[in-house]
Amino acid sequence: MTDLALAAAAPEAGPRARHRTVGVDIGGVVVGGGAPIIVQSMTNTDTADIAATVAQVAALARAGSELVRITVDRDEAAAAVPHVRERLDRIGVHVPLVGDFHYIGHKLLADHPACAEALAKYRINPGNVGFKDKKDRQFTQIVEMAIRHGKAVRIGANWGSLDQELLTHLMDINAASATPLEARAVTREAMVQSALLSAARAEEIGLAKNKIVLSAKVSGVQDLIAVYREVARRSDYAIHLGLTEAGMGSKGIVASSAALGVLLQEGIGDTIRFSLTPEPGGDRTIEVKTAQELLQTMGFRAFVPLVAACPGCGRTTSTVFQELARDIQNWISTSMPEWKTRYPGVEMLNVAVMGCIVNGPGESKHADIGISLPGTGEAPTAPVFVDGKKVATLRGAGIAAEFKEMVSVYVERRYGASSRAAE
Repeated sequence: MTDLALAAAAPEAGPRARHRTVGVDIGGVVVGGGAPIIVQSMTNTDTADIAATVAQVAALARAGSELVRITVDRDEAAAAVPHVRERLDRIGVHVPLVGDFHYIGHKLLADHPACAEALAKYRINPGNVGFKDKKDRQFTQIVEMAIRHGKAVRIGANWGSLDQELLTHLMDINAASATPLEARAVTREAMVQSALLSAARAEEIGLAKNKIVLSAKVSGVQDLIAVYREVARRSDYAIHLGLTEAGMGSKGIVASSAALGVLLQEGIGDTIRFSLTPEPGGDRTIEVKTAQELLQTMGFRAFVPLVAACPGCGRTTSTVFQELARDIQNWISTSMPEWKTRYPGVEMLNVAVMGCIVNGPGESKHADIGISLPGTGEAPTAPVFVDGKKVATLRGAGIAAEFKEMVSVYVERRYGASSRAAE
């Protein structure tokens, strides 16, 4: 068979079918059940500081976070939650809030019913919900509170706070085995069992399956992939993906993308978070934007128009195309709040800003609208392509402004009211 025939016979590239999970309604946002993969994030403010928490939740929501988790670690934080919810609603930010509980969640929810009601979901960790004889009782109290208020629960096992009784039990069984596994493999199994056994117990208490989300977070890429594959293989609960303690900067982004990208490609995952360590005083919304970019580049969702730009080489010693690519990207970002309202579907737009004649015209033809700027030594002309056809040639100092005007006209023609009326 020829190479061409082999290519034609090969299955179409693309993500695998989604792992079948039960849908969970979290304050109007559906996770699982075939719904689009949801992006979520978490504040790093003191929740008791109402103004700071409201500001950060609003920023995360406006950046595209569809669920926002907040820390509820003490009475002052629990008491603040309903006020945070009220202020967010007042400014038109209706993103569902998830309460993050550890150690004393049962007590905080019981003592602060307004907090229990204001939250859309409770996140609990089976490794620290309680210890020894208190564990089952306190877990039961939280689940019963969720049932009473009609809330969803995320049961989130974590590598750093794994149920030590369960881990010790599995280690003992493994040690007595004729073919013992490596300790790391046993720890992975403990992670899986911690999540699944806790979910089964929640159902026994009376929490419906469509109120349960599972997560099993670790900080190693290969460990994360292995653990989530097993969770998906052995259950149909909605699944939250995240690499815990991913790290700072490019390290955290690369590690999260590598781990989550593999799982998403295999159809595993209903909601994701990039747990990035921000620079001191840094922008918390970066974790939202990077999660969106992963989903969009993998073809799962579209959030903003894509701008393709070449990396530059010795043929592009001028910085003109770099400056134009940055200008166009920033202009699109600032235009999106208005465009989303006026131009439904505009997030699917593809724009190309290329730097020389080698790939420039071809890439520009593949985009909805693209421009190929002259490289070093090339004639100072910039052809513009719309829907694969050359429509204009721009010259001179006004190229950027002229190209942006052409993009605006294209957006209006393709996504505006007149286009929708013609359909």
